[in-house]
Amino acid sequence: MAVFVLVHGGFHGGWCWRRVAAHLRAAGHDVYTPTLTGLGERAHLATTETGLDIHIRDVLGVLEFEDLHDVILVGHSMAGMVVSGVAERDPDRLAHLVYVDAGVPRDGPASTATGSSVRRAQRSWRALRATGG
Repeated sequence: MAVFVLVHGGFHGGWCWRRVAAHLRAAGHDVYTPTLTGLGERAHLATTETGLDIHIRDVLGVLEFEDLHDVILVGHSMAGMVVSGVAERDPDRLAHLVYVDAGVPRDGPASTATGSSVRRAQRSWRALRATGG
């Protein structure tokens, strides 16, 4: 059977894949649903340094420490950038990349807006929570 790593988008956590993961596991697949640093139940770990590079390293850590190979790596929304970064850094562990309602980066100059946009969104989310909104 296949090995899936499902990476959530912004303002979510690995838990958002609960129903999808249940169906995949019922079909006999191995499924991992990490929560990225600074998001979801790990929101308290957000710092000014939290961004795309940290999120890429989160997923690389799962691949390494779980000793995963031939992985179907799925990225939703902003995680399209994350899974692309993972594929660039450790392509030998991957079988396929799947983009679910996600941007697919193109070759060329990198967008510096991505990391700062994530940090800006995280700050807004924390501020909203702090005011009870």
